[in-house]
Amino acid sequence: MILRTSNVSAKNFFLNSSKKMVLLEERKKVLLKIAETIALEYSKKEVVNLNFICTHNSRRSQLGQVWSFFAANYFKLNINAFSGGTEVTAFHRNTVKTLQKVGFDFQLENFSHQNPAYRISFDATKNSILGFSKLYDDVANLTPYVAITTCNNADENCPFIPNTKHRFHLPFVDPKVSDGTAQQEEIYLKTNQQIAGEVYFIFDSVKKLLS
Repeated sequence: MILRTSNVSAKNFFLNSSKKMVLLEERKKVLLKIAETIALEYSKKEVVNLNFICTHNSRRSQLGQVWSFFAANYFKLNINAFSGGTEVTAFHRNTVKTLQKVGFDFQLENFSHQNPAYRISFDATKNSILGFSKLYDDVANLTPYVAITTCNNADENCPFIPNTKHRFHLPFVDPKVSDGTAQQEEIYLKTNQQIAGEVYFIFDSVKKLLS
């Protein structure tokens, strides 16, 4: 059964997010450094693994993985997107909802009350990724990888991440603060848009650097 709740195109949301994005200079420097590192590794092996890491692997790291999966297809780059946490929880239902609203399809792959697994795809590709909450060093996350931590707790709790030559801290405000409030949908969509836009910037920069 495919779960989808919107006719919005993921491509249009992706492109619009990049156009609406306003980057401070310091943030732009971090994004460019990530892009330069990815391009350097890509030029060596023509493949790069990205691992977005956050404490619970339920919101921001999942959004980073899904949009990087989309961006790799959009920019036609051999980049694998993964995510993980320092704890296992679940791919949060509000994260699923905000991605469904912008054009992603979720097919239940493995039912679990605690931690269901979803096969995630979008209209323009036959490819898909498996989304579920897991530890950053789960066997599903191919190594070596470029580690990108997305919340302060993960950065503090993971002073050493094995199987990575490169690690970057790219924090995002946790949309969890809006759970159960009237602003929930708006806050999740805002985080979704920011991550989509910044992932576009990274991948677009990689593509330019490689050419």
